[in-house]
Amino acid sequence: MDSRLLSLAKFHIFCTLSLAAIIFIFYADSIIYNDSEKSVELNDKAPSPVLLQTHSSAGHLIKSDINRIALRSMQEETLEVGREITSPLVPPFNATEEERIAWFRSKLPEFEIFKSDKFARQFHGRVLEFFNNKCEGQFFMTWISPVRSFGSREFLSMESLFRAHPHGCLMILSRTMDSRRGYRILKPLQDRGFKVHAVTPDLSFLFKNTPAEAWFAEMKGGKKDPGEIPLAQNLSNLMRLAILYKYGGVYLDTDFVVLNSFLGLRNSIGAQSVDVASKNWTRLNNAVLVFDMNHPLLYKFMEEFALTFDGNKWGHNGPYLVSRVVQRVQNRPGYNFTILPPIAFYPVDWNRIGGLFKKPGSQAHSRWVKAKLLQLSGETYGVHLWNKQSSRVAIEEGSIMQRLISDHCVICSDIYSSERIFSNE
Repeated sequence: MDSRLLSLAKFHIFCTLSLAAIIFIFYADSIIYNDSEKSVELNDKAPSPVLLQTHSSAGHLIKSDINRIALRSMQEETLEVGREITSPLVPPFNATEEERIAWFRSKLPEFEIFKSDKFARQFHGRVLEFFNNKCEGQFFMTWISPVRSFGSREFLSMESLFRAHPHGCLMILSRTMDSRRGYRILKPLQDRGFKVHAVTPDLSFLFKNTPAEAWFAEMKGGKKDPGEIPLAQNLSNLMRLAILYKYGGVYLDTDFVVLNSFLGLRNSIGAQSVDVASKNWTRLNNAVLVFDMNHPLLYKFMEEFALTFDGNKWGHNGPYLVSRVVQRVQNRPGYNFTILPPIAFYPVDWNRIGGLFKKPGSQAHSRWVKAKLLQLSGETYGVHLWNKQSSRVAIEEGSIMQRLISDHCVICSDIYSSERIFSNE
């Protein structure tokens, strides 16, 4: 009997301790959650001016294990995030136009980017508030992928931008990055005094009173064929045109490494390739755009987008679009813009980008690496890394890419030696 009473007493004590432990865990978790919520609320307000901290030299060597890790990209991450992006944004394979429209109409509620909710309607005010303080240039990026796929390559783009423009202001148009997790990604830069902020875009407002307004209304109403290409890609092509048209500044892709200041540029677009004999450009690209507010060329780009949209042809609404329009208007009066040579933004073509990631294999190769680095430092505003081709290429010791990272980062070893960033955890 005594044994039974003792066992029963032990059981009651165990239950009491277990219940107390569970209550404590929930209480502690609640405190952590509330603290993080308050942190985000403070971040969502207009950031107050912060004096830039003194930075040590950015020439830190990256740890040797970097050669085993490839920079990640939006396009390749699409395969890894699974349902989070492929279900709502990628149409069924080999579907007819009618089937795609029917699928698209059924999936419209899942297209978060289309929402014009209370949070999105703060967009214009947040843009004006953010750029209200003195900025050494207005910079924009777009991010329509899940926040967890924003990795080391994208972070490098931001670092290099602030390395060249320490007083610049970068706004990322992204509903997913405008979140607690996005805030944590941007916080290391904000803590060092850099002005970077993610804002949920209101596409209805952004396209209002532009040639894209009617196109977007039809698309949002499920009346147009989105095409086989993920709609996010084409929305990004259009968003960059609209944001520059309404606010002016510089648009950069998130796989672009800035090497030199953009402050001397105005109303510029870069050539991707030129004819060897005539030296005339053969294709332009829209990965980098520098334009004043209300520039007529941006209006023409949006007009072309709305009139000729085709979601089944890669590049049709992006690089090929800007090439078509410039071909028609470059000799007309009333347009004032500059076409920069490939060395400005695209010094390495997409089919040769892998060479930047390889270590020198001979003395001749070493001399080429030194010459290329010298060329990039003097004649190039930045390097487009062509995500689709290079995102899985490992960075080897002594490669041009390793030097570019070490010379143009601002956090450097604090970030690029971190497994957290590379693994997108």
